Amino acid sequence: MVLAGRDRDFTEYLRNAALNVLRRFPERLVPEIYALSFRVWRVDDDDRRPYVAIGYNTESQYERERRPEDPGEARWNYACWLLDGFETLGSAPEDPVGGPLYEAEVRRLGLWFEEDQEREEVETRRELLQLHFDDAVLGLARHLHQSGAIASVLGRPLPVVIFDMYRPGWEVEATEAANPPELIADFLAWQRAQEDPDA
Repeated sequence: MVLAGRDRDFTEYLRNAALNVLRRFPERLVPEIYALSFRVWRVDDDDRRPYVAIGYNTESQYERERRPEDPGEARWNYACWLLDGFETLGSAPEDPVGGPLYEAEVRRLGLWFEEDQEREEVETRRELLQLHFDDAVLGLARHLHQSGAIASVLGRPLPVVIFDMYRPGWEVEATEAANPPELIADFLAWQRAQEDPDA
């Protein structure tokens, strides 16, 4: 979905806000960070209230979770990662600027719905809202790579693993779409090993 004109407000906001989130990562942990995490979620499971939590995983966390029989699991499975305490951007109470910008954008695009609309219409708009926010998050990750923001703030390029716990498996498609191939080679190799352990 291509955003144009006024609809770029939320996109520009995400870009600037995410850059500031990266700048607020604890300085002592920056050398340890090997991957960024973009966790997509919704307030009260409402597709009109999506947000992305921007975080990271560290070598120390990996070492805590690692088991000799499957070191890749702890390194790349978000279930083993640091997940709490990260800043959220989007339609969440913690983001008083992003929420109104997001709502204004999706209303302009005709994606908003009210609970009293027909069920089929609500379901269609739920799907469209999900796709719209997915595009925003993927675009954000690509922008942070292409602009050099990640490398500039954190000292080196790092992969961005994008996931939604309600959609297991989507993280492969999303992460592949959001990153330069060379940054996610290890992540994709682990995913392939999960799918075909005998390969």
